[in-house]
Amino acid sequence: MRAKTSTLHSSDATTPPADRTFSVAGQVLTAPKAVPGLHLVATPIGNLGDITLRALETLAGVDVVACEDTRITRRLTERYAITAELKPYHEHNAAQARPKILERLAQGASVALVSDAGTPLISDPGFKLVREVCAAGHQVIALPGPSSVLTALSVAALPTDRFFFEGFLPSKEHARRARLTELARIDATLVMFESGNRVQDSLRDLAAIMGTRDAAICRELTKLHEEVQRAPVAELAARADTLETRGEFVLVVGPPAEDAGMMGEAALDDLLRTSLARGSVKDAVAHAVELSGRPRREVYARALELARATGDGDGED
Repeated sequence: MRAKTSTLHSSDATTPPADRTFSVAGQVLTAPKAVPGLHLVATPIGNLGDITLRALETLAGVDVVACEDTRITRRLTERYAITAELKPYHEHNAAQARPKILERLAQGASVALVSDAGTPLISDPGFKLVREVCAAGHQVIALPGPSSVLTALSVAALPTDRFFFEGFLPSKEHARRARLTELARIDATLVMFESGNRVQDSLRDLAAIMGTRDAAICRELTKLHEEVQRAPVAELAARADTLETRGEFVLVVGPPAEDAGMMGEAALDDLLRTSLARGSVKDAVAHAVELSGRPRREVYARALELARATGDGDGED
């Protein structure tokens, strides 16, 4: 089935309302009024040229644009000569702003939600709004586009078949190291956001826990001073003191190597079966945890399953 596409009308046609136009490369285009509902519009992560025609048409065609910072969104709308009603929607005013947006939607309005940069809801406000909009029976329309997560993955030169997006790491060292220890067990490429004032500390903690893995520091993606450094984590951490910390960072860390010390599931089962044949579940678990590199809770659960399957009991004694 052929997808329906909206039509862009030149300003040479019937003159549209002033708030339904936008400009691209000096040409003024008209946009039809957007259909009622919540439109999730991805916006550039840096370079303002990275926006789709559909996004521009929607921003020009909705009744109101809900945005994190009206000053940042206004730079985008002014770039494309869009006259739009901008209303703030951010983590500090969301509880008060949501009912107002829902009221407008109930009246048949069209509302666009944008973040300061990238795809809405990805480490940005919006989840609760989308949930309540859906619960109220209103339409939610996604307009895909820029994402710093996917942009970083594409330039990091690391495996992309499986990845885990963490978002921002904890700000306190103890909590950050504890979280990184948990992340180290995930067999996938890791993607993390970090601020300039914490990126050096995070790199050092990463080196202490995942130092041998390949990684990339992506700074100011798509912007004038874009920079990508690729090297093992330990090497990147060693350069931390000379790192330019101005700007926004995405850290990408490759998955653990197959021989990184964490035993595979089949090998773990073989080890547990051998140990269970010789002694108790408790002793088998202790021995397997030491040799496998896997967390005790996981090893214990698997040991119980194997013990029950072979009729060797279900306790630790």
